[in-house]
Amino acid sequence: MAKLRLGPLPDEKPVTRTVRLPSALDAELRAYAEIHAAQFGVVSVERLIPAMLERFIWADRGFRSEVKKNK
Repeated sequence: MAKLRLGPLPDEKPVTRTVRLPSALDAELRAYAEIHAAQFGVVSVERLIPAMLERFIWADRGFRSEVKKNK
């Protein structure tokens, strides 16, 4: 089984945002959710997206550098 970058999801209070996704990206997200479910249990794509975005943002070295500079 593939080792995913995203592990089990924390349970946090959500904030609602509306986004529009290309259909190809939606299909990829659904496929990722299926693989994630096999490893960690079923969660909706809507729960995966915030965790994926958080992981992406915190892994972005340019962003981290700017945050440190502006503190």
